[in-house]
Amino acid sequence: MNAQTTPRVRTAALAFIFVTVLIDVLSFGLIIPVLPHLIEDFVGGSTVNAAYWVGVFGTVFAAIQFFSSPVQGALSDRFGRRPVILLSCLGLGLDFCFMALANTLPWLLVGRIISAVTSASFTTANAYVADVTPHDQRAKSYGMLGAAFGVGFVVGPLLGGFLGDVDLRLPFWFAAGLALLNFAYGLFVLPESLPRERRTSKFDWTHANPLGSMKLLRSYPQVFGLAAVVFIANLAHYVYPSIFVLFADYRYGWGQKEVGYVLALVGGLNIIVNVGLVGRVVKRLGERRALLGSLVCGALGFAVYGAAGTGWMFLLGLPLSALWAISAPATQALITRQVGPEVQGRIQGALMSLVSMAGIVGPAIFAGSFGWFIGPHAPAHLPGAPFLIAAALLGVAWLIAWRFARAAPLPAATSAPEPAPTR
Repeated sequence: MNAQTTPRVRTAALAFIFVTVLIDVLSFGLIIPVLPHLIEDFVGGSTVNAAYWVGVFGTVFAAIQFFSSPVQGALSDRFGRRPVILLSCLGLGLDFCFMALANTLPWLLVGRIISAVTSASFTTANAYVADVTPHDQRAKSYGMLGAAFGVGFVVGPLLGGFLGDVDLRLPFWFAAGLALLNFAYGLFVLPESLPRERRTSKFDWTHANPLGSMKLLRSYPQVFGLAAVVFIANLAHYVYPSIFVLFADYRYGWGQKEVGYVLALVGGLNIIVNVGLVGRVVKRLGERRALLGSLVCGALGFAVYGAAGTGWMFLLGLPLSALWAISAPATQALITRQVGPEVQGRIQGALMSLVSMAGIVGPAIFAGSFGWFIGPHAPAHLPGAPFLIAAALLGVAWLIAWRFARAAPLPAATSAPEPAPTR
């Protein structure tokens, strides 16, 4: 394959990775509006019991991903990115069919567990981007993946709500069709990004478990520090799914329609930042300053949310917090500079384990603090306390980033290797 076709191949591969992440997020977004109602049907229509089981489903999903993400990353380092991504798409599609057919709550939970195991694309997609993208373009590419998240979480719930009005199981079938279509497409067009000579010689169980993956992170001091930033930032982000709906209703009297509009606006701003600003800001400021500046914006945005006494004041924080989206691709770009291609999958798996750990801890922190500060025994009536806690967390993340966000020297040749031909 000549040099003229290499950029075209790389662009096509990145386009498929973008679509893969988009479809995965869209698929999960589709079931957000209907899964709680389906659970409610299984528990006899009791909202209280349904709320309990929704919490169980969320915690179990995050816990399973905590253990499975390092395994997925290690498998991609040993056998290549392509088979792991394709098996993820296939497994996810079949699992959505399984959940659509589940006729009891335990079987639905089994399906959710399987989806946690098979949603490997996030871990492996990040490693794939590192394989095929030059160092100085990685932040921009990771920004495009962030945009895929934004699109999926805007379109998915809206479409899922529409389909769910027809039948609660229809969004599951639709999500299954998307995942299986993506598998079929990738089977023919997705090239391998990790040549055999750059793979690990064997599957390493010591790094394929959460504790082992943490040891791997510690072997790279700067990566370990930046991993702490990833964990804290994702922990702060869990304030949204943990309390936003309850907070908006309690504080501003917003119903489902108003909440949907605000979430759509959040997703839209996220897309604008990831597509239009990440590449330009990082190119102008560098990954370090872009990361530090975006963490400040996120902290200020959360502080506005926590202090806002009216709905319009809350909305003033949206543009500020949207700029926080620059931090994730900047952090990923800094991390991928520090390690070689033979461990990218395991590093990304370890990072995803930290994200899952945040998903286990975050809801308890934010839901618990919200309930405490609106309850009768609170030292002060402060509904916005969870957002202020999130702002403080980003302040801690800023201090850690200040210490560890140092770019490694670029290699002599900054062009990325072209993906190997499809086998």
